[in-house]
Amino acid sequence: MTPEDLPFSPAADRNKAPVLEVLRQLLPASARVLEIASGTGQHAAHFAAAQPGWQWQPTDADEGSVPGIAARCAGLANVLPPLRLDVLASPWPAALGRFDAFYCANMLHISPWATCAALMQGASRHLVEGAGLLIVYGPFIVDGEPTADSNLAFDASLRARDPSWGLRRLAEVEAEAHRAGLALQRRFDMPANNLTLVFGREAD
Repeated sequence: MTPEDLPFSPAADRNKAPVLEVLRQLLPASARVLEIASGTGQHAAHFAAAQPGWQWQPTDADEGSVPGIAARCAGLANVLPPLRLDVLASPWPAALGRFDAFYCANMLHISPWATCAALMQGASRHLVEGAGLLIVYGPFIVDGEPTADSNLAFDASLRARDPSWGLRRLAEVEAEAHRAGLALQRRFDMPANNLTLVFGREAD
């Protein structure tokens, strides 16, 4: 597969730099990261190339995406072979092991709501004890804060394509995290009316 043949996401290309800036604030120089819904593999390739101490495990629910991710990340020694992982599958493969962080970008609004609970539960099981983080990027609706017109239009277009899709309310995402023993620790306002949300284990 040549570079010209690889799937390409303009949005992933635009947001990779600001997201990397946030990840560098959150993660140590050496970390084992599981990416959920890697898609085109652009984030995996960019982040792993920028941070050689991060061991990156890309995954995607779509078996057809796996070869493209592998081709894009070829030559990066710190990127593991991509895996097919459907967050709704229960249980997840025990062989996954534990990770210092989970990273998931732009999945919750283009998948059924059940994927939110599944992501939280999976992260709770497979994050290292203590300081493990679940980092989620995308557009959200925040109660008490105005929603950008572009996000409202995006939400309407998603729901027109699939009634089970749509922007998620931050409060409802936090509630699912709480059920999995996770809590929102930090929030970063990102370009283009997106957020990066950082979840960690709730204090005992």
